[in-house]
Amino acid sequence: MQFATYPSLEGKSVLVTGGASGIGAEMVRAFAQQGAKVGFVDLDAERGETLRAELAGAGGSVAFERCDLRDISDLQRAFGTLEATNGPAAVLVNNAARDDRHGWDSVTPDYFDERMATNLRHFFFAIQAVAPGMIRAGGGSIVNMGSNSWWEAAGGMPAYTTAKAAVHGMTRSFARDLGKHRIRVNTVVPGWIMTERQKELWVTEEAIERHRARQCLPDLIEPVFVVRMVLFLASDDAAMCTANNYMVEAGSI
Repeated sequence: MQFATYPSLEGKSVLVTGGASGIGAEMVRAFAQQGAKVGFVDLDAERGETLRAELAGAGGSVAFERCDLRDISDLQRAFGTLEATNGPAAVLVNNAARDDRHGWDSVTPDYFDERMATNLRHFFFAIQAVAPGMIRAGGGSIVNMGSNSWWEAAGGMPAYTTAKAAVHGMTRSFARDLGKHRIRVNTVVPGWIMTERQKELWVTEEAIERHRARQCLPDLIEPVFVVRMVLFLASDDAAMCTANNYMVEAGSI
């Protein structure tokens, strides 16, 4: 396949959370290939530094900070460091999350709070951290990663689906509050994406066949297709796109 190049992304400061592996790592690679100045954060320092070195060696402008996004003060520190390196973010991709399985009957208040901190709370404070710079610049693009799991009424991870459903409300509220500053806020909604984590933990022949039966398209979804939607929404090509959900799920709802 041949994919688009977006001239408006060249030289633009982009910040990606959870960028050391999975879909996030593919986002970091793709933005670097577009010529953007990419900063990313992740809890996994080894993978993060390996990716940074790989892309820097290929000529990319990439910076990495280890960060525990559950600790908002650490988020603010890491974002400040990356801003000092790349300038204020023109694009924020709130990507970091974990879809760990759990039964509703075993969830404790502490576990629930930790899942919200892992999958939702840092989205809010990441936006709070970058919005002032975007306002000063006269605009920007924020992409929040959702999930079609709750649209499908998926079970087995209710704290996760609760957090991901809330992302959509957050997107629409911030789109209204920040729209007067020409800051666009959207949600990208992936289906079941064939990352290494998914393949290691949950992909089986039976599960794949059940899932194919739900999709309109017969092909499994690779991370690249989610990334292409994120690039579009980050670019000037999407200048009139805000407050909406952009589905990348092969028609599986």
